[in-house]
Amino acid sequence: MDPATLIGLAISFGGVVILMNMESVHLSAILLPGPVAIVFLGAIGATVAGGALRDTVHAVKSLPKALTATAPKRGATIATIITLSDRARREGLLALEETAHEVGDDFLRDGLMAAIDGTDPEDLRVMLEDRIDTKRAQDRVAYGFFNSMGGYAPTIGIIGTVISLVHVLENLSDPSTLGPMIAAAFVATLWGILSANLIFLPIGARLKRISDLECGQMEISLEGLLALQAGANPRAVGERLRSLVPASELIGPGEGRAA
Repeated sequence: MDPATLIGLAISFGGVVILMNMESVHLSAILLPGPVAIVFLGAIGATVAGGALRDTVHAVKSLPKALTATAPKRGATIATIITLSDRARREGLLALEETAHEVGDDFLRDGLMAAIDGTDPEDLRVMLEDRIDTKRAQDRVAYGFFNSMGGYAPTIGIIGTVISLVHVLENLSDPSTLGPMIAAAFVATLWGILSANLIFLPIGARLKRISDLECGQMEISLEGLLALQAGANPRAVGERLRSLVPASELIGPGEGRAA
């Protein structure tokens, strides 16, 4: 589990709470049901209206991934491919059939099985590239959903503020209530900006980053499998794959190197 999102959200909301304490603003002053409802329900509704229902279902299912997903260890994937490549060169592709079932990465395992079955290299590349493209498209739907919510929320917050100000103008005859009413009116704008910048957009950015890392790992597996199928030198395979990964991901015992 990579707690980056949870830590970031805690820091962000912690800053808001600190400011409220410094300004002597009680939490109940901004936890008003009306403004919260119009911002969240409005943003969700507008985003759902702009897509297909299955997009919403997919985005909701992706939410836990944004909060708890672990970034893939590409260095470990490279080490696995080098080990497989070394054995394939010594014993042949068919010798990897039993080992292939023990590979934990679904994409790598399926590609390896296809290579063992004698799939033409060009066909294998097309098949795996199509699978990567499909994943990218699915992930784009998920993070695009939250990015859209981040775009709608501030404007919907303004709508809530305008509605509240209309109510304020209807009660100008009672000056003693104007201050609290005006303050409450701007809570909708606050929630629109806050939810967009501290919730929706960070979640969208997190899902996009995880998607980029996962697709990057799949591309490394693709290049490794094609090199393995071609019988390339394991050392050359390792150098080629390591060049596709930042050095910081290869630090540590055995990272990116065959045991």
